[in-house]
Amino acid sequence: MLLAATWLTGCASLPSEVERPVSTALAAPGDTALGRAVQARAAKAGTRNDSGFALVNSAELAFTSRMALIGAAQKTLDIQYYAIHADETTDRMFDALRAAAARGVRVRILLDDFNTVGKNAQVLKLAFEKNIDLRLFNPLPGSRASLFFRLLASLKDVDRLQRRMHNKIFVADNAVAITGGRNLGETYFGQGEGTNFIDADVLAAGRIVRELSHSFDQYWNNPLAYPVQSLLTLEEIAALKPPPGPAAGPASAPPSGEAGAVPPAASAKETIRTTTKLDGSISVIEPLPDSTNLALLDWTWAPSTLLVDKASKIAADADVIEQAQDTTVDGLLSLMAQANRDLLVVSPYFVPGQRMMDQLAAIRQKGVRIRVLTNSLASNDAPAAHVGYARYRKALLAMGIEIYEMRAEQEGTVSSFSGLGSTGSASGSRASLHSKIVVLDDQLLVIGSMNLDLRSQLQNSEVALVIRSKKLAGETVRLIEPALATGAYKVELMDGQLVWRAPQGSQLKDSRTEPDASLGLRLVLKLIGPFAPEEML
Repeated sequence: MLLAATWLTGCASLPSEVERPVSTALAAPGDTALGRAVQARAAKAGTRNDSGFALVNSAELAFTSRMALIGAAQKTLDIQYYAIHADETTDRMFDALRAAAARGVRVRILLDDFNTVGKNAQVLKLAFEKNIDLRLFNPLPGSRASLFFRLLASLKDVDRLQRRMHNKIFVADNAVAITGGRNLGETYFGQGEGTNFIDADVLAAGRIVRELSHSFDQYWNNPLAYPVQSLLTLEEIAALKPPPGPAAGPASAPPSGEAGAVPPAASAKETIRTTTKLDGSISVIEPLPDSTNLALLDWTWAPSTLLVDKASKIAADADVIEQAQDTTVDGLLSLMAQANRDLLVVSPYFVPGQRMMDQLAAIRQKGVRIRVLTNSLASNDAPAAHVGYARYRKALLAMGIEIYEMRAEQEGTVSSFSGLGSTGSASGSRASLHSKIVVLDDQLLVIGSMNLDLRSQLQNSEVALVIRSKKLAGETVRLIEPALATGAYKVELMDGQLVWRAPQGSQLKDSRTEPDASLGLRLVLKLIGPFAPEEML
């Protein structure tokens, strides 16, 4: 393995001469149907605020609102993600993107390179469609057949390997956008047969969208963004396609196709998927309609600002640059320090580090109630991240911070937060927390791609919206608080030892060990816990 790694690092490299035609966001969004609809909605609301928002609080709405934006776009679609998985849900989305491109919409897709291997490499075929440009950010050299060997080939540059573009932005006609914690794929849309992510996004309209688009342009035109054609041919991508597996359930229905100026209501065409449970019975996973009617959503106009990392955070000399610029997480911590009464934090990976611990202690000294919802060891899709969090758990509790850990054995389908606390899922799926939310004093809402960990603070690029709205903040708190009561274990300290209090009405018992976690997972926690560098977790 060592010899293979040495050989691979010696021969793999990125192209040095790459053409990157400069392009920018749509300059006049008011000339599109979406832009005019936003202006009309703002005028009807009679508000002085120039940005509107709607909380995306279910996996179904997350999918259908994106499909609606694709259908409504007339000029441009700008899409930026850390990961896009190749599966049935994204196949439907890709068909809709092809239809949009065919009617003349310019589609730009910016994707972090890390997950574009194996089956997911098929996403890159979109780069060869007319009117669709796809660039990979901070690509890794070497074969895409296996993530393992790509990592081996990058061992000579581990620091760059660790720096990933984690932003999630979906913009239509520079008029309406979606951002938050969700990547694209069936596990983010409640359609996975194993584990599904509990996530949250926000729809945005107006001035704040133009700021998101400006951020997209900064990354798109950065030297670290490589057109797919400079790295792979269509034939090379096709060769990575895995052999067909056993026949699945009924195929997904195609999207409804072109939409008019007003996004269509939910279509009757749906994906019907099934899964076989352990007892041999067949269960149906909730179907996803094609799109939602964005005009029917409850839009709130409110003051807002954008927190976003500069693309230079991932550059080769990023360590020098970081000393001269604040990051998204730095901005978030500054906001958190302004809390006077209540601070609610939702972060799937919560590795505070000593500096953040000091800031949390200062907030607590003001008498602020701090509640944190994060993953349990069993619900965490990255157990290594739990290792870093576990180091601080007793100290966090000792300073009076309330900690809740997500229950894994519960519904993880399209209902998102509202489905937590059930004893099981119709599809047999498990829940894993993936939302990134902070609410201050029931009046300031922050939602984005960042975790409260050192990776988000020091290595990954992130984006977040800060919205000052009692209505949206209150709606978010009302969404999360039932999950704290019925969908999570409350962790407490008793005589210096950790105790996990069972969720209300769950018929589960309190535990003195990591609940729902196997012995193997608990052993990993103890074995690697003392040695793992937390900035890499």
